[in-house]
Amino acid sequence: MTYGDRLLIDNKTLELVRSYVPGEDALASMSEFFSALGDGTRLKIISALSITEMCVTDLSLSLKINQTTVSHQLRNLKAIGAVKVRRQGKISFYSLRDGELLEIMLKAVNYVS
Repeated sequence: MTYGDRLLIDNKTLELVRSYVPGEDALASMSEFFSALGDGTRLKIISALSITEMCVTDLSLSLKINQTTVSHQLRNLKAIGAVKVRRQGKISFYSLRDGELLEIMLKAVNYVS
């Protein structure tokens, strides 16, 4: 907050704020990440994958979502690094890349509850 053209915070706090705010590249990546999570279908897929790895067919049947839609959303999630793929013969199995996303999901559920 300013009073005229003067800050009401002290210089130490100002520097702390400036050092804490992520850089432009990080902000762009974060925006892309949160945008990708801003879709109910993708959130359903992430929730299912937090339990076990699954193929497109299993996700489609379990979540009652068209296979084409599941494939498209998995591509989006893969693009932001949220999921990884393991091939077994002709079948691709998807899983969460790591536990970080699961922690974010759990915190989000707790936050909105």
